[in-house]
Amino acid sequence: MDAIRVVGARENNLRDVTVEIPKGRLTVVTGVSGSGKSSLVFDTIAAESRRQLGEMLPAFARNRLTHQSQPDVDGLENLSAAVVVDQRRIGGNARSTVGTATDIAPLLRLLYSRVATPHVGYSPAFSFNDPSGMCPRCEGLGYVADIDLERLVDRDRSLDDGAIRMSAYQPGTYRWKRYVHSGLFDRAKPLREYRPDEWDLLLHAEEMTPPNPDREFPRTGTYLGVVPRFRRDYLAGGHSKVPQRVREEVERLVTRRPCPECDGARLNAAARAATIDGHTITDCSRLELGDLAAFLRTIEHPVAAPIVRAVVHRLDALVDVGLGYLSLDRETPTLSGGEAQRITLVRQLGSSLTDLTYILDEPSAGLHPHDVDRLIGLLRRLRDKGNTVLVVEHDRDVIAAADHVVEMGPGAGPAGGRVLYAGDVAGLLRSDTATGRALRSGPVPDRPPRRPTGELRITGASLHNLRGVDVSVPRGVLTAVSGVAGSGKSTLVTEVLPRAHPEVVVVDQSPPRGSRRSNPASYLGVLDLLRAAFAAANDVPAALFSPNSAGACPSCRGRGVIETDLAFLDPVTTVCEACGGSRFSDEALSHRLDGRTIAEVLALTVDEARAVLPAGRSALYRAADVGLGYLTLGQPLTTLSGGERQRLKLAAEPRVEGGVVVLDEPTAGLHPSDVAQLLQVLHGLVERGATVVVVEHDLDVIAQADHVIELGPGAGRDGGRVVFTGTPEELAAERGSITGRHLRRRLASEGQESHVPEPGGQQRGFPEPAGDGQGPTATSAPWCRGESASSTRATARSA
Repeated sequence: MDAIRVVGARENNLRDVTVEIPKGRLTVVTGVSGSGKSSLVFDTIAAESRRQLGEMLPAFARNRLTHQSQPDVDGLENLSAAVVVDQRRIGGNARSTVGTATDIAPLLRLLYSRVATPHVGYSPAFSFNDPSGMCPRCEGLGYVADIDLERLVDRDRSLDDGAIRMSAYQPGTYRWKRYVHSGLFDRAKPLREYRPDEWDLLLHAEEMTPPNPDREFPRTGTYLGVVPRFRRDYLAGGHSKVPQRVREEVERLVTRRPCPECDGARLNAAARAATIDGHTITDCSRLELGDLAAFLRTIEHPVAAPIVRAVVHRLDALVDVGLGYLSLDRETPTLSGGEAQRITLVRQLGSSLTDLTYILDEPSAGLHPHDVDRLIGLLRRLRDKGNTVLVVEHDRDVIAAADHVVEMGPGAGPAGGRVLYAGDVAGLLRSDTATGRALRSGPVPDRPPRRPTGELRITGASLHNLRGVDVSVPRGVLTAVSGVAGSGKSTLVTEVLPRAHPEVVVVDQSPPRGSRRSNPASYLGVLDLLRAAFAAANDVPAALFSPNSAGACPSCRGRGVIETDLAFLDPVTTVCEACGGSRFSDEALSHRLDGRTIAEVLALTVDEARAVLPAGRSALYRAADVGLGYLTLGQPLTTLSGGERQRLKLAAEPRVEGGVVVLDEPTAGLHPSDVAQLLQVLHGLVERGATVVVVEHDLDVIAQADHVIELGPGAGRDGGRVVFTGTPEELAAERGSITGRHLRRRLASEGQESHVPEPGGQQRGFPEPAGDGQGPTATSAPWCRGESASSTRATARSA
């Protein structure tokens, strides 16, 4: 019972994997991107734990839960209940905030309902999600939405030409027919020529029955102006039932401004007026979490004491994991995956349950090395409560803190899926695996920094926590922008820089758009070219070569599998016998291009396809350049790892060649060996004339950049300033830089910067294996003991 035992796991690319995970320990599962880490941890261990927990429920309850299929594994022994904490952002809409997600907001409302003066009522009277507390003008949203008519309508077009610039109102749609067949307008006349009464009728008319509609107007239908119809369909009641694609389209047509009645506070006048020691509940919600805890500690009231203790305990936990710069009114959709994950972990620390298995997906993503130290402490606290902590991770410091390490590999996709190493950290350092070699090597800048060819100037940037930032981003070089989490990095280069210089292309961390039927071929734009080539070669419609259209297998409707619902039993998923899993109909598979069917083409890897397919070759070469040559063209996007999805987005963006591209943490989800390959791609882009800017914490990337910009010195209100600009060598010598201190430690440990000692005389980092070939013992080096450098606040340096 002292280990979770996996026997014969074959999920996705796993090759009959048998491995043991010690219970009550911190185990890190690592390996190159796509090697099978997630397949082992999430798709096998976590999936089976959840499935078996579901089986313990009554049949009535099981039938109402999401069905969990049994993973492809011979056996799983000694499982415990799994708590999965992944990188998905906290769900919700504009009504979901840090306060509601952490359950601090209900406690704060309770406090104000008991202690605040004047007395307002029960705690719902302080809730912007309750009718008794919300602002009546904005209904608790804090803003009012206005339709931008200049974006919504094209005055130079007629209704027949698509004057209403939204897909749901384009010619041929049922909404469009309500206007052209109403008999109220000359459908061929440009909107610019409308009389004032016609313009008002088109845009603002209330619901009515048109007097003389033509025969195609719905017999029982009514007419409603574009603006009130738009408000009713897309703005009233939020976006909860609007598809994501339409929601994004609506966002482009709407402008928002703070509610004129509550000024963004969300609450009605009574709730806004009640105070405790001069602070309203709105004031508290806008304070940074550390400042809020300090204020609450000053409240002296016997009724308040137990509530204050509960709130301060939670606030202190959030501050301890580096989230003190957040505020309770911060909307959860704006949180990064790493911030969301740490919030979830803090909630788990408050639980009294033990003997659980906590499964985390790259918790260091988005964290500066300075913040990783706090994360490690959090993971150890979960372990020390008597739990098993299982982490999929690439970060060197997190690996160093592990009690046990499992490495998957040796390659990605079909070349992976095997256990290469299982044991302690000292043994991993001696191993000849990709991780062992990467940990023994360091960032070796092998060339002088490039000379800029110009600059992208930012002046007076004050968005979010930026404090009048003036900085120049050099052209023609690789620039790394670093700083602790919340210091303003992403705000500066993914929001301010593109506004100042519209030619900038931003490749962020959001997943590629598409459904579960999307694949690399469709995302790269290759699939349409392939269908056109098949259609031309066989003189048939291109739709015949789409499994989502005319070419779909009639038995499985283009899904490739048949799922049989067995009510309260697990659903049975089988490969479709009619198409053999290809998703295509017999007619579609009867046609060939250069001897291959469409299904056979989609089974090719990117490397194979670029050698034989002329269609989309440039996109395929870009995908291979970013290390995705092993992916098959038809692999569902939903099966890709986070690192694979981000590199696919980079490959799909042709404007990066010779342009200005910003990448938001491109090493997220990448193994150190994958980072080395990514660096080759970035340097190659620069050599071909591009300007590359990366928001990054990875020290390998920072060390090999031509130029570094560091923001800080802290997070939130303590950040938002440029504390350093210069070369990586200059950064390593900068005594007041947090990033410089960690870079100096890495370089010093590798002998690259031995002349720049760690303050206090210590040099930290990864030890080389001992000369006798046995390597270091688990206690022979600070790195192997999982120690971390002491933290000091960086002092500001003028850029």
